[in-house]
Amino acid sequence: MTVPQGKGMSSAAGGRRKRVLVTGGAGYIGSHVVRQLGEQGYEVLVYDNLSTGNDWAVLMGELVVGDLADSDQLRTVMDNFRPDAVIHFAAFIEVGESVRNPLKYFRNNSANALNLLESCRKCGVGALIFSSTAAVYGIPRENPVCEEAPLAPINPYGASKAMTERFLADLAFADDGFRYVSLRYFNVASADPQGRIGQAYRNPTHLITRALKTALGLFPRLEIFGTDYPTPDGTCVRDYIHVEDLAAAHLAALSHLFGGGSSDVFNCGYGQGYSVREVVKAVKEVTGIDFPVVESPRREGDPPVLIAANEKILRGLSWRPLYDDLRLIIQGAWDWEKTYLEKMRN
Repeated sequence: MTVPQGKGMSSAAGGRRKRVLVTGGAGYIGSHVVRQLGEQGYEVLVYDNLSTGNDWAVLMGELVVGDLADSDQLRTVMDNFRPDAVIHFAAFIEVGESVRNPLKYFRNNSANALNLLESCRKCGVGALIFSSTAAVYGIPRENPVCEEAPLAPINPYGASKAMTERFLADLAFADDGFRYVSLRYFNVASADPQGRIGQAYRNPTHLITRALKTALGLFPRLEIFGTDYPTPDGTCVRDYIHVEDLAAAHLAALSHLFGGGSSDVFNCGYGQGYSVREVVKAVKEVTGIDFPVVESPRREGDPPVLIAANEKILRGLSWRPLYDDLRLIIQGAWDWEKTYLEKMRN
């Protein structure tokens, strides 16, 4: 599937547009990054097995359906496309599932990342941006948590991402021609402001998405997992970031690497947190719907508080968020959920 691109972005040599391979680019966050890449004039190739992604979400570039476990196909794709950089999203992301089935997460999130890195080396790709997570911190001693905090994941999902970060650091140390940026996401939400793409998981676990689908009547009730945490109202506190701002952070990281910047790690969050109860209250206010909420026991692998210290990304990548407002985030997600429901019905 080929979609027209934006104006060309020239490289320093040869005058051609910079080429970016995006693994998992048909997924929620990946598709927003792909769209922004195309709009900025990059030549984009998406490599995705569509296990959780959707072909209709790829608005820019070309989509190749393939799995990172298939090293031969991946190598062929990279040999033919010759990317200047890779942005790696393809991963499983459900914390609870990772606790129940850890090997699934280590195989896909870690072993397949090794396949990708081996292909990058053999094809001479020297720049990679990695989709990491705040789950690598586990239960941090201090919040907001900074990038220098110890990595101590408390679930296999976070451990699989921390393992890949170690792969990247060791490869960059061993190979002067390879540099990377690892972006540690906090809680991502909302959608494309023009309503073209948004979160479309088959089994959504994100709080805002679940709450909105409950407001639409797609779930009978919303569960709150744990009300006895050491927080002001007893529920978990999280830092919510708009997917458009997160996508922009990837383009800033890409510019950093193309400009000769060194390998680095950055938190992606706004530096402020909201409790589960605060989010539910805001969802009810935005939607105008008082949906049922029930309290359930804690889930395994959930830290009480996760808030990003974001001074480093503001300074190091000159990243400036545009959507730092919880109600704005929820409103965008609500608009998308109604659009997506109509899309599915048709």
